[in-house]
Amino acid sequence: MKSTLLIYSLLIVSSLLPSRAQTGLRPRGDVNCDWEVNVGDVNALVDSVLAGANYHSLYTYAHDLNGDQEINIADINKLVEAILGKELPPMPSYSGTLPVLFINTEGHHDIVSKEEYLHADWWLDNMGNEDFQSLGSPDAPLGTQIKGRGNATWTYVDKKSFRLKLDAKQALMGMPSNKHWNLMAYPDSWMGKISDALSFEIGRRMGMAWNPLQQPVEVVLNGQYIGLYFLTEKIRVDKNRVNIVEQKDNEIDSALVTGGWLLELDNYVEPGQIVIDEDDNQQIRFTPHSPEVLSDVQRNYITSFLMEADSAIFVENKADRTWEKFIDIDALAVFYIVQEVIDNPEAFSGSCYMSKERGDSTRLVFGPLWDCGSSFQRYSSSYQFDKFIYEELPSYCQSHWIAEITKFPHFQEVVRAHWQRFYNEVYPAMDAFIDAFGGQVESAGNADFVRWPQYSANQIPARLNAFYRPSFHRKVAWLNSQWGN
Repeated sequence: MKSTLLIYSLLIVSSLLPSRAQTGLRPRGDVNCDWEVNVGDVNALVDSVLAGANYHSLYTYAHDLNGDQEINIADINKLVEAILGKELPPMPSYSGTLPVLFINTEGHHDIVSKEEYLHADWWLDNMGNEDFQSLGSPDAPLGTQIKGRGNATWTYVDKKSFRLKLDAKQALMGMPSNKHWNLMAYPDSWMGKISDALSFEIGRRMGMAWNPLQQPVEVVLNGQYIGLYFLTEKIRVDKNRVNIVEQKDNEIDSALVTGGWLLELDNYVEPGQIVIDEDDNQQIRFTPHSPEVLSDVQRNYITSFLMEADSAIFVENKADRTWEKFIDIDALAVFYIVQEVIDNPEAFSGSCYMSKERGDSTRLVFGPLWDCGSSFQRYSSSYQFDKFIYEELPSYCQSHWIAEITKFPHFQEVVRAHWQRFYNEVYPAMDAFIDAFGGQVESAGNADFVRWPQYSANQIPARLNAFYRPSFHRKVAWLNSQWGN
Protein backbone atom coordinates (compact mmCIF):
# COMPACT_ATOMS: atom_id res chain seq x y z
CA MET A 1 0.00 0.00 0.00
CA LYS A 2 1.42 3.37 -1.01
CA SER A 3 0.51 5.04 2.27
CA THR A 4 2.12 2.21 4.25
CA LEU A 5 5.39 2.63 2.36
CA LEU A 6 5.28 6.32 3.09
CA ILE A 7 4.73 5.65 6.77
CA TYR A 8 7.66 3.34 7.15
CA SER A 9 9.93 5.60 5.17
CA LEU A 10 9.32 8.10 7.92
CA LEU A 11 10.78 5.79 10.52
CA ILE A 12 14.24 6.91 9.42
CA VAL A 13 13.31 10.55 8.96
CA SER A 14 13.27 13.07 11.78
CA SER A 15 11.41 16.07 10.40
CA LEU A 16 10.10 17.27 13.74
CA LEU A 17 7.76 20.07 14.64
CA PRO A 18 8.91 22.42 17.43
CA SER A 19 8.92 20.87 20.89
CA ARG A 20 6.39 22.05 23.49
CA ALA A 21 6.82 21.79 27.24
CA GLN A 22 4.43 19.45 29.03
CA THR A 23 2.69 22.36 30.71
CA GLY A 24 0.03 23.44 28.26
CA LEU A 25 -1.99 22.06 25.40
CA ARG A 26 -0.60 19.17 23.37
CA PRO A 27 -0.33 19.80 19.64
CA ARG A 28 -2.77 18.01 17.35
CA GLY A 29 -1.20 14.71 16.33
CA ASP A 30 0.73 14.13 19.56
CA VAL A 31 -0.32 10.51 19.94
CA ASN A 32 2.36 9.37 22.38
CA CYS A 33 1.99 12.29 24.84
CA ASP A 34 5.52 13.71 24.52
CA TRP A 35 4.25 17.15 23.49
CA GLU A 36 5.92 16.82 20.08
CA VAL A 37 4.69 15.70 16.68
CA ASN A 38 7.20 13.37 15.03
CA VAL A 39 7.75 9.86 13.73
CA GLY A 40 7.22 8.46 17.23
CA ASP A 41 3.59 9.51 16.93
CA VAL A 42 3.32 7.71 13.58
CA ASN A 43 4.56 4.51 15.21
CA ALA A 44 2.10 4.88 18.07
CA LEU A 45 -0.78 5.59 15.72
CA VAL A 46 0.12 2.63 13.48
CA ASP A 47 0.16 0.38 16.55
CA SER A 48 -3.23 1.70 17.56
CA VAL A 49 -4.75 1.10 14.13
CA LEU A 50 -3.28 -2.41 13.85
CA ALA A 51 -4.64 -3.22 17.32
CA GLY A 52 -8.12 -2.17 16.26
CA ALA A 53 -8.27 0.86 18.57
CA ASN A 54 -11.77 2.16 19.19
CA TYR A 55 -12.58 5.84 18.98
CA HIS A 56 -13.14 7.48 22.34
CA SER A 57 -13.34 11.21 21.95
CA LEU A 58 -12.30 12.23 25.48
CA TYR A 59 -8.81 10.79 25.13
CA THR A 60 -8.16 10.24 21.44
CA TYR A 61 -9.12 13.62 20.06
CA ALA A 62 -5.47 14.25 19.23
CA HIS A 63 -5.42 10.96 17.27
CA ASP A 64 -8.51 11.61 15.13
CA LEU A 65 -6.79 14.02 12.78
CA ASN A 66 -9.39 14.13 10.03
CA GLY A 67 -12.40 14.57 12.32
CA ASP A 68 -14.38 11.54 11.21
CA GLN A 69 -14.64 10.08 14.73
CA GLU A 70 -12.66 7.03 13.68
CA ILE A 71 -9.02 6.03 14.08
CA ASN A 72 -7.77 4.54 10.86
CA ILE A 73 -5.32 4.80 7.99
CA ALA A 74 -6.69 8.20 6.97
CA ASP A 75 -5.45 9.64 10.26
CA ILE A 76 -2.00 8.16 9.65
CA ASN A 77 -1.86 9.86 6.27
CA LYS A 78 -2.83 13.18 7.87
CA LEU A 79 -0.09 12.78 10.46
CA VAL A 80 2.47 11.99 7.78
CA GLU A 81 1.48 15.15 5.93
CA ALA A 82 1.90 17.15 9.12
CA ILE A 83 5.40 15.84 9.73
CA LEU A 84 6.33 16.67 6.15
CA GLY A 85 5.28 20.25 6.76
CA LYS A 86 1.53 20.57 6.23
CA GLU A 87 -0.15 22.21 9.20
CA LEU A 88 -2.93 20.53 11.13
CA PRO A 89 -5.74 22.54 12.72
CA PRO A 90 -4.96 23.58 16.29
CA MET A 91 -6.31 21.71 19.26
CA PRO A 92 -9.40 23.27 20.87
CA SER A 93 -8.28 25.60 23.63
CA TYR A 94 -9.65 27.19 26.78
CA SER A 95 -11.14 30.65 26.71
CA GLY A 96 -8.99 31.95 29.56
CA THR A 97 -11.97 33.74 31.11
CA LEU A 98 -12.13 31.22 33.97
CA PRO A 99 -9.41 29.59 36.06
CA VAL A 100 -7.92 26.56 34.31
CA LEU A 101 -7.29 23.28 36.13
CA PHE A 102 -4.41 21.31 34.61
CA ILE A 103 -4.25 17.56 35.40
CA ASN A 104 -1.63 15.09 34.15
CA THR A 105 -2.16 11.48 35.12
CA GLU A 106 0.85 9.30 35.88
CA GLY A 107 2.16 7.98 32.58
CA HIS A 108 -0.61 9.99 30.90
CA HIS A 109 -2.89 7.00 31.31
CA ASP A 110 -6.56 7.34 30.41
CA ILE A 111 -9.11 7.44 33.24
CA VAL A 112 -11.26 4.41 32.52
CA SER A 113 -12.48 3.29 35.96
CA LYS A 114 -14.93 4.56 38.56
CA GLU A 115 -13.44 2.25 41.19
CA GLU A 116 -9.67 2.54 40.84
CA TYR A 117 -7.85 5.83 41.30
CA LEU A 118 -4.93 6.98 39.16
CA HIS A 119 -2.17 9.15 40.58
CA ALA A 120 -1.90 12.56 38.94
CA ASP A 121 -0.27 15.97 39.20
CA TRP A 122 -2.35 19.13 39.10
CA TRP A 123 -2.17 22.88 39.32
CA LEU A 124 -4.73 25.67 39.11
CA ASP A 125 -4.02 28.81 37.08
CA ASN A 126 -6.36 31.67 37.93
CA MET A 127 -5.77 33.21 34.47
CA GLY A 128 -5.40 36.64 36.07
CA ASN A 129 -8.74 36.45 37.90
CA GLU A 130 -7.92 38.03 41.23
CA ASP A 131 -11.06 36.61 42.86
CA PHE A 132 -9.34 33.20 42.92
CA GLN A 133 -5.93 31.97 44.03
CA SER A 134 -3.61 30.01 41.77
CA LEU A 135 -2.34 26.79 43.35
CA GLY A 136 0.74 24.83 42.34
CA SER A 137 2.51 25.41 39.04
CA PRO A 138 3.89 23.48 36.07
CA ASP A 139 7.28 23.37 37.79
CA ALA A 140 5.84 22.53 41.23
CA PRO A 141 2.58 20.65 40.70
CA LEU A 142 0.49 19.23 43.52
CA GLY A 143 -0.60 15.62 43.90
CA THR A 144 -3.99 13.98 43.66
CA GLN A 145 -5.77 10.78 42.81
CA ILE A 146 -8.47 10.82 40.14
CA LYS A 147 -11.13 8.39 38.94
CA GLY A 148 -14.39 8.49 37.03
CA ARG A 149 -17.75 9.23 38.61
CA GLY A 150 -21.40 9.03 37.62
CA ASN A 151 -23.85 6.32 36.72
CA ALA A 152 -25.60 6.59 33.37
CA THR A 153 -23.42 9.51 32.25
CA TRP A 154 -20.26 7.46 32.75
CA THR A 155 -21.64 4.95 30.28
CA TYR A 156 -23.33 6.89 27.51
CA VAL A 157 -21.55 10.26 27.18
CA ASP A 158 -18.03 11.03 25.98
CA LYS A 159 -17.46 14.05 28.22
CA LYS A 160 -16.95 12.38 31.60
CA SER A 161 -17.15 13.60 35.19
CA PHE A 162 -14.38 12.82 37.68
CA ARG A 163 -13.68 12.49 41.38
CA LEU A 164 -10.57 14.02 42.93
CA LYS A 165 -8.90 12.98 46.17
CA LEU A 166 -6.12 15.50 46.78
CA ASP A 167 -2.94 14.47 48.57
CA ALA A 168 -3.49 17.35 50.99
CA LYS A 169 -6.48 19.51 51.88
CA GLN A 170 -6.83 22.61 49.74
CA ALA A 171 -9.24 25.54 49.75
CA LEU A 172 -10.08 25.59 46.05
CA MET A 173 -11.63 28.59 44.33
CA GLY A 174 -12.65 30.19 47.64
CA MET A 175 -14.39 27.05 48.94
CA PRO A 176 -13.56 25.54 52.37
CA SER A 177 -10.49 23.32 52.55
CA ASN A 178 -10.95 19.61 51.84
CA LYS A 179 -9.36 16.69 50.01
CA HIS A 180 -12.51 15.47 48.26
CA TRP A 181 -13.93 17.17 45.17
CA ASN A 182 -15.98 16.42 42.07
CA LEU A 183 -15.41 17.70 38.55
CA MET A 184 -18.90 17.79 37.07
CA ALA A 185 -19.25 17.80 33.27
CA TYR A 186 -23.03 18.32 32.83
CA PRO A 187 -22.82 17.27 29.16
CA ASP A 188 -26.56 16.75 28.70
CA SER A 189 -27.68 19.99 30.39
CA TRP A 190 -28.63 21.68 27.13
CA MET A 191 -30.67 24.51 28.68
CA GLY A 192 -27.60 26.31 30.00
CA LYS A 193 -25.71 24.19 32.59
CA ILE A 194 -27.43 25.97 35.49
CA SER A 195 -29.63 23.24 37.00
CA ASP A 196 -27.43 22.41 39.99
CA ALA A 197 -26.11 25.94 40.47
CA LEU A 198 -29.58 27.49 40.71
CA SER A 199 -30.92 24.69 42.92
CA PHE A 200 -27.99 24.89 45.35
CA GLU A 201 -28.35 28.68 45.52
CA ILE A 202 -32.09 28.54 46.27
CA GLY A 203 -31.45 25.93 48.96
CA ARG A 204 -28.79 28.11 50.60
CA ARG A 205 -31.06 31.16 50.57
CA MET A 206 -33.89 29.09 52.03
CA GLY A 207 -31.67 28.17 54.98
CA MET A 208 -30.81 24.54 54.27
CA ALA A 209 -28.07 23.30 56.61
CA TRP A 210 -25.62 22.75 53.75
CA ASN A 211 -25.56 22.46 49.99
CA PRO A 212 -22.45 21.89 47.88
CA LEU A 213 -20.55 24.92 46.70
CA GLN A 214 -19.24 24.85 43.16
CA GLN A 215 -17.23 27.05 40.82
CA PRO A 216 -16.88 26.87 37.03
CA VAL A 217 -13.42 26.03 35.69
CA GLU A 218 -11.91 24.96 32.40
CA VAL A 219 -9.97 21.70 32.43
CA VAL A 220 -6.91 20.47 30.55
CA LEU A 221 -6.33 16.73 31.02
CA ASN A 222 -3.02 15.27 29.84
CA GLY A 223 -2.55 18.27 27.59
CA GLN A 224 -5.98 18.05 25.96
CA TYR A 225 -8.59 20.72 26.59
CA ILE A 226 -11.73 18.89 27.76
CA GLY A 227 -14.00 21.84 28.32
CA LEU A 228 -16.09 23.71 30.87
CA TYR A 229 -16.47 21.86 34.16
CA PHE A 230 -17.84 22.68 37.60
CA LEU A 231 -15.52 22.06 40.54
CA THR A 232 -17.94 20.93 43.23
CA GLU A 233 -17.76 19.94 46.89
CA LYS A 234 -18.31 16.21 47.32
CA ILE A 235 -21.13 15.22 49.70
CA ARG A 236 -19.54 13.72 52.80
CA VAL A 237 -19.56 14.02 56.59
CA ASP A 238 -17.34 16.96 57.50
CA LYS A 239 -17.55 20.01 59.75
CA ASN A 240 -17.81 22.19 56.62
CA ARG A 241 -20.21 19.89 54.77
CA VAL A 242 -22.72 17.47 56.32
CA ASN A 243 -21.93 18.47 59.89
CA ILE A 244 -22.95 15.45 61.97
CA VAL A 245 -21.11 12.98 64.16
CA GLU A 246 -19.06 10.62 62.01
CA GLN A 247 -20.06 7.08 62.92
CA LYS A 248 -17.45 4.36 62.63
CA ASP A 249 -17.78 1.48 60.20
CA ASN A 250 -18.80 -1.80 61.86
CA GLU A 251 -19.85 -0.09 65.10
CA ILE A 252 -21.44 -2.55 67.56
CA ASP A 253 -22.19 -0.25 70.52
CA SER A 254 -25.98 0.17 70.43
CA ALA A 255 -25.65 3.60 72.09
CA LEU A 256 -23.58 4.89 69.14
CA VAL A 257 -25.44 3.51 66.13
CA THR A 258 -28.27 6.05 66.32
CA GLY A 259 -26.09 8.49 64.35
CA GLY A 260 -24.60 9.98 62.44
CA TRP A 261 -26.06 8.59 59.28
CA LEU A 262 -25.62 9.93 55.76
CA LEU A 263 -28.03 8.09 53.47
CA GLU A 264 -29.00 8.32 49.81
CA LEU A 265 -32.40 7.28 48.54
CA ASP A 266 -31.07 5.52 45.46
CA ASN A 267 -32.44 4.33 42.12
CA TYR A 268 -29.46 2.09 41.36
CA VAL A 269 -28.81 -1.33 42.85
CA GLU A 270 -25.63 -1.12 44.90
CA PRO A 271 -24.01 -3.59 47.31
CA GLY A 272 -24.72 -3.02 50.99
CA GLN A 273 -27.98 -1.12 50.49
CA ILE A 274 -30.84 -1.11 53.00
CA VAL A 275 -33.91 -2.23 51.06
CA ILE A 276 -37.41 -2.05 52.52
CA ASP A 277 -40.84 -2.72 51.05
CA GLU A 278 -42.96 0.41 50.97
CA ASP A 279 -46.63 0.24 51.82
CA ASP A 280 -47.47 1.15 48.21
CA ASN A 281 -45.89 -2.11 47.01
CA GLN A 282 -42.65 -0.54 45.86
CA GLN A 283 -39.15 -1.23 47.11
CA ILE A 284 -37.17 1.70 48.42
CA ARG A 285 -33.36 1.53 48.44
CA PHE A 286 -31.09 3.46 50.76
CA THR A 287 -27.34 3.56 50.15
CA PRO A 288 -25.34 4.30 53.34
CA HIS A 289 -22.50 6.74 52.66
CA SER A 290 -21.48 7.16 56.28
CA PRO A 291 -20.91 4.68 57.74
CA GLU A 292 -20.21 2.64 54.61
CA VAL A 293 -19.60 -0.82 56.08
CA LEU A 294 -22.34 -1.84 58.51
CA SER A 295 -22.29 -4.24 61.41
CA ASP A 296 -25.43 -6.24 62.15
CA VAL A 297 -26.19 -3.81 64.98
CA GLN A 298 -26.00 -0.83 62.63
CA ARG A 299 -27.98 -2.49 59.86
CA ASN A 300 -30.71 -3.65 62.22
CA TYR A 301 -31.03 -0.20 63.80
CA ILE A 302 -31.32 1.83 60.58
CA THR A 303 -33.54 -0.76 58.86
CA SER A 304 -35.96 -0.74 61.78
CA PHE A 305 -35.93 3.08 61.86
CA LEU A 306 -36.72 3.37 58.14
CA MET A 307 -39.46 0.73 58.30
CA GLU A 308 -41.14 2.55 61.18
CA ALA A 309 -40.94 5.81 59.23
CA ASP A 310 -42.47 4.15 56.19
CA SER A 311 -45.35 2.73 58.23
CA ALA A 312 -46.02 6.14 59.79
CA ILE A 313 -46.08 7.80 56.36
CA PHE A 314 -48.62 5.38 54.90
CA VAL A 315 -51.05 5.61 57.80
CA GLU A 316 -54.67 6.08 56.73
CA ASN A 317 -55.41 8.87 59.20
CA LYS A 318 -53.58 11.86 57.74
CA ALA A 319 -54.21 13.88 60.89
CA ASP A 320 -51.77 11.50 62.60
CA ARG A 321 -48.39 13.24 62.95
CA THR A 322 -46.36 10.23 64.08
CA TRP A 323 -44.25 10.40 60.90
CA GLU A 324 -42.84 13.71 62.13
CA LYS A 325 -40.97 11.78 64.85
CA PHE A 326 -38.86 10.31 62.07
CA ILE A 327 -38.51 13.15 59.55
CA ASP A 328 -37.73 16.83 60.11
CA ILE A 329 -40.80 18.44 58.54
CA ASP A 330 -39.27 21.88 57.94
CA ALA A 331 -36.15 20.52 56.25
CA LEU A 332 -38.31 18.28 54.06
CA ALA A 333 -40.65 21.14 53.14
CA VAL A 334 -37.76 23.34 51.97
CA PHE A 335 -36.10 20.43 50.11
CA TYR A 336 -39.42 19.67 48.41
CA ILE A 337 -40.09 23.29 47.43
CA VAL A 338 -36.71 23.57 45.71
CA GLN A 339 -37.39 20.39 43.74
CA GLU A 340 -40.81 21.67 42.73
CA VAL A 341 -39.62 25.07 41.49
CA ILE A 342 -37.06 23.38 39.23
CA ASP A 343 -39.63 20.73 38.24
CA ASN A 344 -37.36 17.78 39.00
CA PRO A 345 -39.40 14.55 38.72
CA GLU A 346 -36.38 12.47 39.80
CA ALA A 347 -36.12 14.28 43.14
CA PHE A 348 -37.41 11.47 45.34
CA SER A 349 -36.39 8.65 43.01
CA GLY A 350 -32.60 8.80 43.31
CA SER A 351 -29.67 11.00 44.36
CA CYS A 352 -31.88 12.03 47.29
CA TYR A 353 -29.72 12.61 50.37
CA MET A 354 -30.65 12.75 54.04
CA SER A 355 -28.79 12.62 57.33
CA LYS A 356 -29.50 11.74 60.95
CA GLU A 357 -27.53 13.01 63.93
CA ARG A 358 -26.76 10.74 66.88
CA GLY A 359 -29.52 10.39 69.45
CA ASP A 360 -32.71 8.44 70.11
CA SER A 361 -34.94 11.42 69.32
CA THR A 362 -33.14 12.79 66.24
CA ARG A 363 -34.88 12.74 62.88
CA LEU A 364 -33.98 12.38 59.21
CA VAL A 365 -33.02 15.73 57.71
CA PHE A 366 -33.53 15.87 53.95
CA GLY A 367 -30.60 17.40 52.05
CA PRO A 368 -28.21 18.35 50.69
CA LEU A 369 -29.49 18.82 47.16
CA TRP A 370 -27.73 16.87 44.41
CA ASP A 371 -28.06 15.89 40.77
CA CYS A 372 -30.73 18.33 39.63
CA GLY A 373 -29.91 17.78 35.96
CA SER A 374 -33.42 16.54 35.19
CA SER A 375 -34.87 19.98 35.88
CA PHE A 376 -37.69 20.82 33.47
CA GLN A 377 -37.36 17.43 31.84
CA ARG A 378 -41.01 17.76 30.81
CA TYR A 379 -40.09 20.78 28.70
CA SER A 380 -41.77 21.50 25.42
CA SER A 381 -42.69 24.81 23.83
CA SER A 382 -46.31 24.33 24.89
CA TYR A 383 -45.89 22.67 28.30
CA GLN A 384 -47.13 24.89 31.12
CA PHE A 385 -45.56 23.11 34.10
CA ASP A 386 -48.92 22.82 35.80
CA LYS A 387 -48.35 19.55 37.69
CA PHE A 388 -46.50 18.51 40.82
CA ILE A 389 -43.29 16.54 40.41
CA TYR A 390 -44.84 13.28 41.63
CA GLU A 391 -47.52 13.44 38.90
CA GLU A 392 -46.92 12.02 35.41
CA LEU A 393 -43.58 10.50 36.35
CA PRO A 394 -41.12 9.27 33.70
CA SER A 395 -41.28 5.50 33.34
CA TYR A 396 -37.96 4.96 35.12
CA CYS A 397 -38.89 6.99 38.23
CA GLN A 398 -40.59 6.01 41.46
CA SER A 399 -41.66 8.90 43.63
CA HIS A 400 -40.88 7.45 47.03
CA TRP A 401 -42.65 8.88 50.11
CA ILE A 402 -43.32 12.42 48.89
CA ALA A 403 -46.66 11.81 47.13
CA GLU A 404 -47.99 10.25 50.33
CA ILE A 405 -46.50 12.90 52.63
CA THR A 406 -48.19 15.70 50.67
CA LYS A 407 -51.54 14.28 51.80
CA PHE A 408 -50.87 15.31 55.42
CA PRO A 409 -52.62 18.65 56.18
CA HIS A 410 -49.84 19.71 58.55
CA PHE A 411 -47.21 19.21 55.86
CA GLN A 412 -49.30 21.29 53.48
CA GLU A 413 -49.40 24.09 56.06
CA VAL A 414 -45.64 23.99 56.56
CA VAL A 415 -45.01 24.01 52.81
CA ARG A 416 -47.24 27.07 52.39
CA ALA A 417 -45.41 28.91 55.16
CA HIS A 418 -41.98 28.24 53.61
CA TRP A 419 -43.39 29.05 50.19
CA GLN A 420 -44.13 32.58 51.33
CA ARG A 421 -40.47 33.00 52.30
CA PHE A 422 -39.35 31.68 48.93
CA TYR A 423 -41.79 33.74 46.87
CA ASN A 424 -41.29 37.01 48.72
CA GLU A 425 -37.61 36.87 49.70
CA VAL A 426 -35.72 34.42 47.46
CA TYR A 427 -37.53 34.32 44.13
CA PRO A 428 -37.12 38.06 43.30
CA ALA A 429 -33.32 37.67 43.32
CA MET A 430 -33.11 34.66 41.03
CA ASP A 431 -33.18 36.53 37.71
CA ALA A 432 -30.04 38.40 38.72
CA PHE A 433 -28.41 35.11 39.71
CA ILE A 434 -29.29 33.57 36.32
CA ASP A 435 -27.85 36.60 34.51
CA ALA A 436 -24.62 36.51 36.53
CA PHE A 437 -24.19 32.78 35.95
CA GLY A 438 -24.70 33.11 32.19
CA GLY A 439 -22.24 35.96 31.91
CA GLN A 440 -19.61 34.15 33.95
CA VAL A 441 -19.53 30.98 31.84
CA GLU A 442 -20.49 32.28 28.38
CA SER A 443 -17.01 32.39 26.82
CA ALA A 444 -15.97 29.10 28.39
CA GLY A 445 -19.18 27.52 27.12
CA ASN A 446 -18.38 28.65 23.59
CA ALA A 447 -14.88 27.13 23.90
CA ASP A 448 -16.45 23.94 25.25
CA PHE A 449 -18.70 23.84 22.17
CA VAL A 450 -15.67 23.79 19.87
CA ARG A 451 -14.47 20.71 21.74
CA TRP A 452 -17.88 19.06 22.23
CA PRO A 453 -20.35 20.39 19.62
CA GLN A 454 -22.77 17.56 20.45
CA TYR A 455 -23.40 18.87 23.98
CA SER A 456 -24.79 22.36 23.32
CA ALA A 457 -22.66 24.47 25.65
CA ASN A 458 -22.54 27.46 23.30
CA GLN A 459 -24.54 30.66 23.76
CA ILE A 460 -25.39 29.85 27.36
CA PRO A 461 -27.10 33.19 28.16
CA ALA A 462 -29.33 32.76 25.09
CA ARG A 463 -30.22 29.21 26.14
CA LEU A 464 -31.06 30.37 29.64
CA ASN A 465 -33.31 33.11 28.29
CA ALA A 466 -35.01 30.93 25.69
CA PHE A 467 -35.57 27.78 27.72
CA TYR A 468 -34.59 27.65 31.38
CA ARG A 469 -35.73 31.06 32.64
CA PRO A 470 -39.26 30.99 31.15
CA SER A 471 -39.76 27.41 32.34
CA PHE A 472 -38.67 28.39 35.84
CA HIS A 473 -41.03 31.35 35.92
CA ARG A 474 -43.97 29.33 34.59
CA LYS A 475 -43.50 26.66 37.26
CA VAL A 476 -43.20 29.23 40.05
CA ALA A 477 -46.34 31.02 38.86
CA TRP A 478 -48.32 27.77 38.89
CA LEU A 479 -47.02 26.78 42.33
CA ASN A 480 -48.01 30.18 43.67
CA SER A 481 -51.52 29.59 42.38
CA GLN A 482 -51.54 26.42 44.52
CA TRP A 483 -49.69 27.58 47.63
CA GLY A 484 -49.88 31.38 47.63
CA ASN A 485 -52.38 33.52 49.50
